[in-house]
Amino acid sequence: MATDYDAPRKTDEELAEDSLEDLKAKRAETNNPQADVDENEISETIELPGADLSDESLSVKVVPKQADEFTCTKCFLVMHRSRIASEKKGVLICDECA
Repeated sequence: MATDYDAPRKTDEELAEDSLEDLKAKRAETNNPQADVDENEISETIELPGADLSDESLSVKVVPKQADEFTCTKCFLVMHRSRIASEKKGVLICDECA
């Protein structure tokens, strides 16, 4: 939101009146029955084409860290040893983090 620094500043009384009017307007909005619509109910009734994944099962094969790999101490990604940028006192850092 842009701020007009040349506009005259409001006093504390004007700010209190403005905030009181804002609160009254918000209260009137909350009394609106249309504002009580539950978003979850709406999202459950809408079906997207091709979005039925109920019969799908996800499987990922997890492979342990190999002998020629290391874990970067900054980004915690497992990388090949050829990506080591610095090694000091057992602290390995990859070339992306260095």
